[in-house]
This record gives sequence, structure tokens and C-alpha cells, in this order.
Amino acid sequence: MINDTLVDAGSVQIAVRDFGGDAPPLLLLHGAGGNLAQMTTLARALRPHHRVVTLDLRGHGRSADGPWTWDAALGDLAAVCVELELERPAVVGHSLGGMLAALWGARHPESPGVVSLDGNPPPTRSDQLPGLDPAKAAAELERLTSVFDMMQAAAGQTVEAAELADLVERQRMAARDMGANEKVWIEGFRRNLVHGRDGRTTFRPSFETTTQLRTLMNELDLAPVYAGTTCPELLVLATRDLPEQEPFADLYAAHRRYLLTQAQAAPHLRHLQLADASHAMVIEHPTLLASLITDFLAEHR
Repeated sequence: MINDTLVDAGSVQIAVRDFGGDAPPLLLLHGAGGNLAQMTTLARALRPHHRVVTLDLRGHGRSADGPWTWDAALGDLAAVCVELELERPAVVGHSLGGMLAALWGARHPESPGVVSLDGNPPPTRSDQLPGLDPAKAAAELERLTSVFDMMQAAAGQTVEAAELADLVERQRMAARDMGANEKVWIEGFRRNLVHGRDGRTTFRPSFETTTQLRTLMNELDLAPVYAGTTCPELLVLATRDLPEQEPFADLYAAHRRYLLTQAQAAPHLRHLQLADASHAMVIEHPTLLASLITDFLAEHR
């Protein structure tokens, strides 16, 4: 039986969805701007082999707002484990969730395994773009920063009730274009909406949360995290661009080279470049990812 509940993590309440079962526990974490509903298809594919527990990270979905730090988010995960009696869970995360999985693994050597699904901070420095002319790298980073600035400025926007139906229909079209489960996609979209008494709807995460997350990710260096991790760890890397990344094709190709070099240098990290997969791999290849995750964790059980 699937069970939705709220877990008191001290300063915030965390919304949790437990897919149930007696198999080894697995925490499944979404990316920035997402929520637990967006992990549903992957969770279902993992459920035959694990008790899968998903959650809304603080400031997302149905979880409460609270200051965003890595320590705070990791504390939320620990509170969920205590409340649901998850002993030594594996932790699997996508994007921001993958960064949290890596940080969890570094702090929990007893973990049976952590898996990061393209959980990499964005490029912010020219040295993270090997093979790219330094002048071009600097120009491309400046251009990319402008795009992220616009995305940050739009965070937490409010729309009138009359606009909502059109937005939902656009999401339906996006789901069809991606070949995603439309019902799951729409649940993920709606879960990040807050409906006010004034007839206006606000999107989560808020501008404040988005700003904090952007700073944290820009400042995160995973190299020492990987080097200090002794539990089994798998990093699954994307191999192609999302449509919105295509105008920055040279930049992202260079950054993928950097990520591969970084992964190869970590002694306890296994890495895999997933063929024909973008950063949206959770939507594109949920069954394949579930098989990779299950096989990897089974090796170290």
C-alpha cells in the first residue's frame, strides 16, 4: 500500500510517499524545482526489489519552507529514516537529489550504496570546460549565467486562476513530447502549486529557496566528496543535451568531459555514461535506470 505522510524534521515538516514492502529500503530524491511525484515511474520500477520511499525536499511540493543548507537537507533525510524505521537505506537521487546522495554517502560509510543520476553542479569556471578556448569559455559562462539569472528571477511567480488551465494544457503537451506518463507529469506540476484565497496561484520553490539552492550548487565541489566516500557509489552521466541546452552545445560537451575526468579520478566511485540520455534521464529511461540501480545495489548487499 502506498502511504503519504508528513514527517516532523524539527524546523520543517517533510512530505513523504512510502511505496511499502519488506525489501531493502531505498530513499529516492528528486531534483531542484521538482517533487516526489516526478519520481513515480522510477519508483514503481524499483519497487519489486526495494521498499521505495520518496519525499519532497524542503521548499518543494508539500514540504514546508525552511533555510536551505546541505546539513539541513541531510538532517531531513535522517529524520525520515528514523520516523519510517529505514535501517541503512540506499540513497538514489537525480540532479540536486544526486548531489545529496553523494553527500549522504560521504557521511554514512555504512550505507549499502548511493547512486547519483547526473547529480552535478553546473559549470561556473573555465577550468571546468576542458578543451574549450578560454575566451570562448568565459563568454559562454557569462551567457549561461544570464539564462540562470532569468530563471531565478521567475522563481516563485504568481499567476491568475484564469491562466492555470492553459498552463496545465501546456504541461500535457510537454508530457506527450517527452513520451512521459501524462498523469504522473501533471501530478508533478500541480504538486508545486500553492493556491491562495485571492484566486492566485504561486509556484514553488520560492525565489528565496531557488536563490539559496543556486548558491549552494555553484559552490559545491564534489571531488573531495567522492574522494572521501567509502561506501559503494555509482554516478550515471548524461551523454546528450536537453533542447534548452543545445544553444550551449560546446559548453556542455566540454563540461561532460570534465565530469568524466572527475569521476575517473575518484577511487571508490563507479561511473557510467548512459547512452542516448540527457539530464532528463529519469523520464527518458526509468526502466533501464531501475535495472542499473538494482543490479549495482545487489552486488554490495
